[in-house]
Amino acid sequence: MKAPVYPVILIISCLFHTFLLPGQEYYHIRTIAFYNTENLFDTIRSSVWDEDRTPNGSYRWTSERYSDKISKLARVISGIGKEVTATAPDIVGLAEVENAEVLRHLVSHPLLRPYDYGIIHFDSPDRRGIDVALLYKKKVFTPIHASGIPLKLYDEEGNRNYTRDQLLVSGILEEDLLYFIVNHWPSRYGGEKRSRPHRMEAARLNLHIMDSVRSLLPEARIISMGDLNDDPSDPSLKKVLKTRGKKEAATAGSLYNPMEELAGKGMGTLGHGDQWHLFDQIFFTASLLDTSTTSYRYWKAGIYNKPFLITPSGKYRGYPLRSYAFGAYSGGYSDHFPVYLYLVRKTDLSSSAAASP
Repeated sequence: MKAPVYPVILIISCLFHTFLLPGQEYYHIRTIAFYNTENLFDTIRSSVWDEDRTPNGSYRWTSERYSDKISKLARVISGIGKEVTATAPDIVGLAEVENAEVLRHLVSHPLLRPYDYGIIHFDSPDRRGIDVALLYKKKVFTPIHASGIPLKLYDEEGNRNYTRDQLLVSGILEEDLLYFIVNHWPSRYGGEKRSRPHRMEAARLNLHIMDSVRSLLPEARIISMGDLNDDPSDPSLKKVLKTRGKKEAATAGSLYNPMEELAGKGMGTLGHGDQWHLFDQIFFTASLLDTSTTSYRYWKAGIYNKPFLITPSGKYRGYPLRSYAFGAYSGGYSDHFPVYLYLVRKTDLSSSAAASP
């Protein structure tokens, strides 16, 4: 399946999307997205930890509410990047999903079914019963390998604190070999400073995964995404992963984080108190900045924060319109905005046939 193809002038402005000019350059465009779904649970009690999220539990999580949640998430996912590509994202990382069944319900929704998404998911030992996952368009991406890599954390007594695995997926995006890591790092429960060592450890695991890949393929093109429960300027990103916020500073072997620039502009993906945080991030190896290659490379990143996703009034006005607020059902989408980036690859005009979804 061919990617959407656009002239350079369209990349700058969608006003000229049917214009053809001599010498014009055309690009395939692919969208990579990440979304924390805010507790996408089914209604069936499977352990003591999800008892609250059942029809008789404290959240009164009924089939009607579950169905509405699936519909809302499908609406969001189907719209990410669509203004530019006229289609849904090609790769979608997800957090806070209970199991494979909720993912099957999600990709089977009428808004997503036409895109024929495949699912990559492993059950992790997280105490809350939530996992990460990856959706991919089967006609676009061919997985080669996938594994869930445990993050092993211990308390002061040596007891293990069970949290989400990090999901590593390798595969072919058209002709390009890419690696994806999907994350949901430990929360700030107990305070940012007290919980910081757990996120530092999560960053170390992320770096270990990347280094393991790069030991076999030094120029590997790796995209890491997730809810990191840290901002781009926090120590887990800057001291452990040593991410760079400017393209010119991202040298070979380093990691570029486009979310750092967005955070610097005061943008965020979730609110707490009176402060925005940009916990949902996508960063990647500098090899994806190479403009000389004929492979896919990075173009730009953004936050998908359309008006329908925003709380219109009240105490949380302007923040994401969430499903639950302090235990009370609010009928929204998620307490996080999704994030995304575009990959582009130059193509000849002769290969610019109309794209299908």
